[in-house]
Amino acid sequence: MNGLTIVILAAGEGKRMHSRQPKVLHPLCGRPLIAYPLRAARTVADRVVLVVPPNAEGVRRVVGADVAVVEQRERLGTGHAVLEARSACGAGPILVLPGDVPLLAAATLERLVNHHLATGAAATVLTATVDRPQGYGRVLRQGGRVKRIVEDRDATDDQKKIQEINTSVYCFDARRLWPALAEVRPDNDQGEYYLTDVVGILARAGARIEAVAVPEAVEALGVNDRKQLAAVAAIQRGRILDRLMEAGVTILDPATTHIEDTVSIGADTVVYPHVVIEGDSAIGSDCVIGSGCQLHASRLADRVTLKPYCVLSEAVVEEGATLGPFCHLRPASHVGARAKIGNFVELKKSRIGRGAKVPHLSYVGDATVGADVNVGAGAITCNYDGVAKHETKIEDGAFIGTNASLVAPLTIGAGAYVGAGSTITKDVPPGALAVSRGQQIVKEGWAARRARRRATPSD
Repeated sequence: MNGLTIVILAAGEGKRMHSRQPKVLHPLCGRPLIAYPLRAARTVADRVVLVVPPNAEGVRRVVGADVAVVEQRERLGTGHAVLEARSACGAGPILVLPGDVPLLAAATLERLVNHHLATGAAATVLTATVDRPQGYGRVLRQGGRVKRIVEDRDATDDQKKIQEINTSVYCFDARRLWPALAEVRPDNDQGEYYLTDVVGILARAGARIEAVAVPEAVEALGVNDRKQLAAVAAIQRGRILDRLMEAGVTILDPATTHIEDTVSIGADTVVYPHVVIEGDSAIGSDCVIGSGCQLHASRLADRVTLKPYCVLSEAVVEEGATLGPFCHLRPASHVGARAKIGNFVELKKSRIGRGAKVPHLSYVGDATVGADVNVGAGAITCNYDGVAKHETKIEDGAFIGTNASLVAPLTIGAGAYVGAGSTITKDVPPGALAVSRGQQIVKEGWAARRARRRATPSD
């Protein structure tokens, strides 16, 4: 866009987060905080430069190769941070963006740049009018024109009453920016080089200073502490749910539904209250996600039904399958088309075949279960011997009786039957019946004899 460079400032300490993790890496609806300004910048700019503190390997890892990363070795203020980025900037306009303002829309940035170019301004400031301006720099005007920006901590009592705030987003003419930055001095309460002082320097030199207001004040919300992070996350979640509903997803209770920015959901899927969907999850069309379900990095095909309180993590569920209520799919679980996983069933690193049923109260781990298999209530695969995990293979059409224990490594052949209550330690051939349990003994009249013995006094 007209040779535009966007410089994102992300070298702040973030002291108010009280965290060992850099502020811009704190998660916001499934993405690190820095990902949001980066996404907007990539949409608008020809070149993106990110200013980071020393030892910011974590930030570098999430940025991507298309972003130039510049290190600010000394934290001497925002003006100093922009100067550090100079060698990575182009000759075109320069837009400066804070790394902790995630709600800014790319369209707002485009409008700011277009206004800046159309007016031939030396600097254009993005402003917002808010009811509670405390903590933000105030925009000082004279005759309606922007003359200066004063930081909150340096403002007088009268200046603090001004409700038009600086969003810390600016577009500069590069030819005017660098000489003005060279004039900035750390004559303030912080002893820092403020980028905001450039506006006053340019205005005093007779340069044109323009201002563009954000369409919604929430776009200007920054994140300085965890309370603000939570407030911004609530707004972002609302945007995510609005986007999904506009695309044909039914969200029955948006107030209790948490869906991250990384999630995709197909049309005509219904999401019930108290659902949490996180990570790189993809849900198909015509699905039903019951109340209390939690999904992380899982994939559901079309027409899948999750009854209430299912928990899925890194799992795959194929078309038309039904799960729950109260089932748990641990990582690397794969449920086939039209299969049924019932209440209080746990799967771990197992593949359940097409049309198979694990209806209730079972554990299936490190197993391959074929098509149309039936696993009875309470049946389990004994996959761990205390040292290593072992695999169980149950071939197509097999029937596993109630409370059977299958001790891996083991293969149950196609169409074979395992009797209820059996502990199976050897392979079962196809079509065979395997029963392994103690012989039943019946002693008629035993209860009456026992009662008589208890009633007879002992010597």
